[in-house]
Amino acid sequence: MFDAEKVAWDCILWIRDFFEKNGSDCNAVVGISGGKDSSVVAALCVQALGVDRVIGVLMPNGEQHDIDSARLLVKHLGIKHYTVNISEAVEGIKRNIPFPLSRQSEINLPARVRMAALYAVSQSCNGRVANTCNLSEDWVGYATRYGDGAGDFSPCSHLTVQEVKELGRLLGLPAQLVDKTPIDGLSGMTDEENLGFSYAELDRYIRRGEPPEPDKKAKIDELHSRNLFKLELMPSFDPGLNVMAPVGDENQDM
Repeated sequence: MFDAEKVAWDCILWIRDFFEKNGSDCNAVVGISGGKDSSVVAALCVQALGVDRVIGVLMPNGEQHDIDSARLLVKHLGIKHYTVNISEAVEGIKRNIPFPLSRQSEINLPARVRMAALYAVSQSCNGRVANTCNLSEDWVGYATRYGDGAGDFSPCSHLTVQEVKELGRLLGLPAQLVDKTPIDGLSGMTDEENLGFSYAELDRYIRRGEPPEPDKKAKIDELHSRNLFKLELMPSFDPGLNVMAPVGDENQDM
Protein backbone atom coordinates (compact mmCIF):
# COMPACT_ATOMS: atom_id res chain seq x y z
CA MET A 1 0.00 0.00 0.00
CA PHE A 2 1.43 3.35 -1.02
CA ASP A 3 1.74 5.72 1.95
CA ALA A 4 1.76 9.13 0.27
CA GLU A 5 2.33 11.07 3.50
CA LYS A 6 5.38 9.03 4.48
CA VAL A 7 6.87 9.12 0.98
CA ALA A 8 6.31 12.87 0.67
CA TRP A 9 7.98 13.57 4.01
CA ASP A 10 10.87 11.20 3.31
CA CYS A 11 11.40 12.88 -0.07
CA ILE A 12 11.35 16.36 1.49
CA LEU A 13 14.03 15.27 3.98
CA TRP A 14 16.01 13.69 1.12
CA ILE A 15 15.95 16.96 -0.84
CA ARG A 16 17.13 18.89 2.22
CA ASP A 17 19.94 16.40 2.74
CA PHE A 18 20.99 16.64 -0.93
CA PHE A 19 21.29 20.41 -0.67
CA GLU A 20 23.15 20.25 2.63
CA LYS A 21 25.74 18.06 0.93
CA ASN A 22 25.72 19.71 -2.50
CA GLY A 23 25.15 23.40 -1.93
CA SER A 24 23.54 24.48 1.34
CA ASP A 25 22.89 27.97 -0.01
CA CYS A 26 21.81 26.88 -3.50
CA ASN A 27 18.43 27.15 -5.18
CA ALA A 28 16.39 24.39 -6.80
CA VAL A 29 15.86 25.15 -10.49
CA VAL A 30 12.85 23.39 -12.00
CA GLY A 31 11.72 23.34 -15.62
CA ILE A 32 7.98 24.00 -15.44
CA SER A 33 5.85 22.36 -18.12
CA GLY A 34 2.52 22.61 -16.33
CA GLY A 35 2.20 18.83 -16.01
CA LYS A 36 2.04 16.67 -12.90
CA ASP A 37 5.74 15.80 -12.71
CA SER A 38 7.24 19.29 -12.75
CA SER A 39 4.39 20.51 -10.53
CA VAL A 40 5.01 17.85 -7.87
CA VAL A 41 8.79 18.27 -7.99
CA ALA A 42 8.48 22.04 -7.61
CA ALA A 43 6.03 21.64 -4.73
CA LEU A 44 8.32 19.17 -2.95
CA CYS A 45 11.25 21.57 -3.35
CA VAL A 46 9.19 24.41 -1.88
CA GLN A 47 8.35 22.24 1.13
CA ALA A 48 11.99 21.21 1.51
CA LEU A 49 13.76 24.53 0.92
CA GLY A 50 11.19 27.29 1.20
CA VAL A 51 9.54 29.35 -1.50
CA ASP A 52 12.51 31.74 -1.82
CA ARG A 53 14.90 28.97 -2.87
CA VAL A 54 12.91 27.51 -5.78
CA ILE A 55 13.14 28.96 -9.29
CA GLY A 56 10.77 27.89 -12.04
CA VAL A 57 11.75 28.13 -15.70
CA LEU A 58 9.03 28.11 -18.36
CA MET A 59 10.43 27.15 -21.75
CA PRO A 60 7.89 27.34 -24.58
CA ASN A 61 9.04 26.42 -28.08
CA GLY A 62 7.35 29.29 -29.90
CA GLU A 63 3.65 29.20 -29.01
CA GLN A 64 2.76 26.69 -26.28
CA HIS A 65 -0.94 25.89 -26.17
CA ASP A 66 -0.89 24.90 -22.49
CA ILE A 67 1.45 27.60 -21.16
CA ASP A 68 -1.35 28.75 -18.84
CA SER A 69 -0.93 25.53 -16.84
CA ALA A 70 2.73 26.37 -16.20
CA ARG A 71 1.77 29.90 -15.18
CA LEU A 72 -0.89 28.52 -12.85
CA LEU A 73 1.69 26.36 -11.09
CA VAL A 74 4.23 29.12 -10.42
CA LYS A 75 1.44 31.42 -9.24
CA HIS A 76 -0.01 28.71 -7.00
CA LEU A 77 3.38 28.04 -5.38
CA GLY A 78 4.43 31.69 -5.36
CA ILE A 79 7.89 30.94 -6.71
CA LYS A 80 10.21 33.18 -8.70
CA HIS A 81 10.13 32.24 -12.36
CA TYR A 82 11.54 33.11 -15.76
CA THR A 83 10.28 32.45 -19.27
CA VAL A 84 12.86 31.38 -21.84
CA ASN A 85 11.46 30.83 -25.32
CA ILE A 86 13.67 28.21 -26.96
CA SER A 87 12.27 28.58 -30.48
CA GLU A 88 15.14 30.63 -31.94
CA ALA A 89 17.75 28.30 -30.47
CA VAL A 90 16.02 25.19 -31.82
CA GLU A 91 15.53 26.70 -35.28
CA GLY A 92 19.11 28.01 -35.31
CA ILE A 93 20.51 24.55 -34.69
CA LYS A 94 18.28 23.02 -37.35
CA ARG A 95 19.31 25.67 -39.90
CA ASN A 96 23.00 25.05 -39.27
CA ILE A 97 22.95 21.27 -39.59
CA PRO A 98 23.56 20.65 -43.30
CA PHE A 99 20.96 17.91 -43.73
CA PRO A 100 17.35 17.29 -42.65
CA LEU A 101 17.04 15.95 -39.12
CA SER A 102 15.38 12.61 -38.55
CA ARG A 103 11.94 12.67 -36.96
CA GLN A 104 13.34 11.42 -33.66
CA SER A 105 16.00 14.15 -33.69
CA GLU A 106 13.26 16.73 -34.29
CA ILE A 107 11.38 15.36 -31.28
CA ASN A 108 14.40 15.25 -28.95
CA LEU A 109 16.09 18.52 -29.89
CA PRO A 110 13.75 20.87 -27.94
CA ALA A 111 14.15 18.77 -24.79
CA ARG A 112 17.93 18.99 -25.02
CA VAL A 113 17.83 22.74 -25.69
CA ARG A 114 15.56 23.14 -22.66
CA MET A 115 18.10 21.35 -20.48
CA ALA A 116 20.86 23.64 -21.77
CA ALA A 117 18.68 26.62 -20.83
CA LEU A 118 18.01 25.18 -17.38
CA TYR A 119 21.72 24.77 -16.69
CA ALA A 120 22.41 28.30 -17.93
CA VAL A 121 19.84 29.65 -15.47
CA SER A 122 21.09 27.33 -12.72
CA GLN A 123 24.76 28.29 -12.99
CA SER A 124 23.83 31.97 -13.10
CA CYS A 125 21.47 31.76 -10.11
CA ASN A 126 23.47 29.52 -7.76
CA GLY A 127 21.24 26.57 -8.51
CA ARG A 128 20.92 22.82 -8.78
CA VAL A 129 18.73 21.46 -11.60
CA ALA A 130 15.83 19.22 -10.61
CA ASN A 131 15.13 16.19 -12.76
CA THR A 132 11.36 15.73 -13.18
CA CYS A 133 11.18 12.16 -14.52
CA ASN A 134 9.03 9.44 -12.98
CA LEU A 135 9.57 5.67 -12.80
CA SER A 136 6.82 4.76 -15.28
CA GLU A 137 8.19 6.91 -18.08
CA ASP A 138 11.79 5.95 -17.32
CA TRP A 139 10.80 2.26 -17.35
CA VAL A 140 9.85 2.42 -21.02
CA GLY A 141 12.40 5.04 -22.07
CA TYR A 142 9.87 7.85 -22.42
CA ALA A 143 12.45 10.52 -21.62
CA THR A 144 15.12 12.21 -23.71
CA ARG A 145 18.69 11.37 -22.74
CA TYR A 146 20.52 14.61 -21.80
CA GLY A 147 17.16 16.34 -22.19
CA ASP A 148 14.41 15.91 -19.60
CA GLY A 149 16.29 12.80 -18.46
CA ALA A 150 19.13 14.96 -17.06
CA GLY A 151 19.49 16.90 -13.82
CA ASP A 152 21.41 17.12 -10.55
CA PHE A 153 18.84 15.47 -8.26
CA SER A 154 15.68 13.47 -8.95
CA PRO A 155 12.84 13.45 -6.39
CA CYS A 156 10.38 11.29 -8.36
CA SER A 157 12.35 8.89 -10.54
CA HIS A 158 11.43 5.96 -8.27
CA LEU A 159 7.72 6.82 -8.19
CA THR A 160 5.13 5.68 -10.71
CA VAL A 161 2.68 8.01 -12.45
CA GLN A 162 -0.13 7.01 -10.09
CA GLU A 163 2.10 7.64 -7.05
CA VAL A 164 3.20 11.04 -8.35
CA LYS A 165 -0.46 11.97 -8.75
CA GLU A 166 -1.16 10.92 -5.16
CA LEU A 167 1.66 13.17 -3.96
CA GLY A 168 0.25 16.02 -6.03
CA ARG A 169 -3.14 15.69 -4.37
CA LEU A 170 -1.54 15.45 -0.92
CA LEU A 171 0.49 18.60 -1.61
CA GLY A 172 -2.69 20.49 -2.54
CA LEU A 173 -1.87 21.12 -6.19
CA PRO A 174 -4.72 22.13 -8.50
CA ALA A 175 -6.51 19.12 -10.00
CA GLN A 176 -6.03 20.42 -13.53
CA LEU A 177 -2.26 20.06 -13.06
CA VAL A 178 -2.29 16.70 -11.30
CA ASP A 179 -4.74 15.06 -13.71
CA LYS A 180 -3.65 16.83 -16.88
CA THR A 181 -3.39 14.43 -19.83
CA PRO A 182 0.21 14.50 -21.14
CA ILE A 183 0.51 15.23 -24.87
CA ASP A 184 3.79 15.12 -26.79
CA GLY A 185 3.18 18.50 -28.43
CA LEU A 186 4.10 17.28 -31.93
CA SER A 187 1.72 14.57 -33.10
CA GLY A 188 -1.30 15.80 -31.16
CA MET A 189 -1.50 12.36 -29.55
CA THR A 190 -1.40 11.67 -25.83
CA ASP A 191 1.58 9.87 -24.28
CA GLU A 192 -0.58 6.80 -23.73
CA GLU A 193 -1.74 6.77 -27.36
CA ASN A 194 1.88 6.95 -28.50
CA LEU A 195 2.95 4.19 -26.12
CA GLY A 196 0.06 1.86 -26.89
CA PHE A 197 -0.85 1.19 -23.26
CA SER A 198 -2.05 3.20 -20.27
CA TYR A 199 0.11 4.31 -17.36
CA ALA A 200 -2.32 2.53 -15.02
CA GLU A 201 -1.58 -0.75 -16.83
CA LEU A 202 2.15 -0.06 -16.77
CA ASP A 203 2.14 0.88 -13.08
CA ARG A 204 0.29 -2.31 -12.08
CA TYR A 205 2.89 -4.30 -14.01
CA ILE A 206 5.80 -2.47 -12.34
CA ARG A 207 4.51 -2.53 -8.77
CA ARG A 208 2.40 -5.70 -8.58
CA GLY A 209 3.74 -7.79 -11.44
CA GLU A 210 0.29 -7.84 -13.04
CA PRO A 211 0.89 -7.88 -16.80
CA PRO A 212 -1.60 -6.33 -19.21
CA GLU A 213 -2.81 -8.27 -22.25
CA PRO A 214 0.01 -10.14 -24.04
CA ASP A 215 0.65 -7.66 -26.86
CA LYS A 216 0.92 -4.76 -24.42
CA LYS A 217 3.17 -6.78 -22.09
CA ALA A 218 5.45 -7.59 -25.01
CA LYS A 219 5.67 -3.93 -25.96
CA ILE A 220 6.45 -2.84 -22.40
CA ASP A 221 9.14 -5.50 -22.05
CA GLU A 222 10.70 -4.55 -25.37
CA LEU A 223 10.74 -0.82 -24.57
CA HIS A 224 12.20 -1.47 -21.12
CA SER A 225 14.98 -3.68 -22.47
CA ARG A 226 15.78 -1.36 -25.38
CA ASN A 227 15.99 1.76 -23.21
CA LEU A 228 17.85 0.50 -20.14
CA PHE A 229 21.00 2.29 -21.35
CA LYS A 230 19.32 5.62 -20.60
CA LEU A 231 19.32 4.80 -16.89
CA GLU A 232 22.97 3.76 -16.73
CA LEU A 233 26.11 5.84 -16.39
CA MET A 234 27.98 6.48 -19.61
CA PRO A 235 30.33 3.53 -20.22
CA SER A 236 33.97 4.50 -19.82
CA PHE A 237 37.20 2.65 -20.52
CA ASP A 238 39.21 1.87 -17.38
CA PRO A 239 42.91 1.28 -18.09
CA GLY A 240 43.43 0.16 -14.47
CA LEU A 241 45.83 3.01 -13.59
CA ASN A 242 46.11 4.44 -10.09
CA VAL A 243 44.37 7.68 -9.25
CA MET A 244 46.22 9.51 -6.46
CA ALA A 245 44.52 12.90 -6.63
CA PRO A 246 42.29 13.79 -3.64
CA VAL A 247 38.54 13.91 -4.13
CA GLY A 248 37.40 17.41 -5.11
CA ASP A 249 35.21 19.72 -3.06
CA GLU A 250 31.71 18.23 -3.04
CA ASN A 251 30.23 21.73 -3.19
CA GLN A 252 31.99 22.59 -6.43
CA ASP A 253 29.66 24.35 -8.85
CA MET A 254 27.95 21.88 -11.17
